[in-house]
Amino acid sequence: MTVSQRVDRPLEPGDPLLAPWRAFLLAHARVSRRLDEELRAEHDLSIGEYDALLTVAQAPERRIRMRRLADEVILSKSGVTRLVDRLVSDGLVERSACLADARGAEAVLTERGLARLRAASKTHLRGINEHFLAILDSADLEVIERAMSSVVRRAGPGGGDGVDDQGRCAPDAAGSSVSAARASDGGF
Repeated sequence: MTVSQRVDRPLEPGDPLLAPWRAFLLAHARVSRRLDEELRAEHDLSIGEYDALLTVAQAPERRIRMRRLADEVILSKSGVTRLVDRLVSDGLVERSACLADARGAEAVLTERGLARLRAASKTHLRGINEHFLAILDSADLEVIERAMSSVVRRAGPGGGDGVDDQGRCAPDAAGSSVSAARASDGGF
């Protein structure tokens, strides 16, 4: 039996079919650790903080509902609250009432946060290139992208209640919504 074959039996802990899963987890952990170390050393940002800043920067109008941010950076609501608290205290994001629903809160990227993200992105992208892209050939990269895209599609959306597909607050009762317009600044 090859690893690519599917089985209709329960998996056992030592099952060879688990080898790709274990390799994925180990590679993700090691590369993420290296990227985190580099961001901390060069920019005093954790990879979680960088990821949160990037997520907010890529959202329309550089603002995102807290619940959606938690879904995007894979943190609990309390975890994202603590992360945003740190970013707020550093002046990198601000908390704001949701424009369409004052009951909700949004994280809004500040100019200082955007500048810090832009500086840190050079380190982060260099690390992705050195620790991931440079190690794999183009055929491997195509297979990884196709396979992980299939996993993402099968796992379903990660969005939260009251948020559209772009992470914006859902329209209010009058039907208005947050504008999707945002300036293009090199990707964020």
